[in-house]
Amino acid sequence: MILFDTGVLVGAARADDDDHVACARLLRSVPANERLVPATVIAETAYLLQTKGSPDAEARFLEDLAAGDLHLAELSRPDLIRTAELTRRYLDMPLGATDASIIALAERLEIDTIATLDRRHFTVVRPRHVGAFTLLP
Repeated sequence: MILFDTGVLVGAARADDDDHVACARLLRSVPANERLVPATVIAETAYLLQTKGSPDAEARFLEDLAAGDLHLAELSRPDLIRTAELTRRYLDMPLGATDASIIALAERLEIDTIATLDRRHFTVVRPRHVGAFTLLP
């Protein structure tokens, strides 16, 4: 299982994105049933696709999600508590709720691989379950 962050999904969806080729290739290489996306990432991705892409790109992303090309990773109450803890702990960065929620889910589900363009946040934070995340692409 791989948790997907916003940047990779936006990059894959937008042909004019500098990271489009790498993001699209990564998305195609991961079986659909192994692509996990938290609700926080869905909201952020939809917003960015609408405002920096097009309403059509946003609609295609949501259609892919509905078709099962991406799987919703539900945030539990303990995940939300951990998200808040991480957000507070890294106020000076700031980490932010979306990245913190990915880390919380990764810890609970014992996932060590994250698809992200955000090297800063995911290399600074030390997860509870592994020494460091494997970051793709």
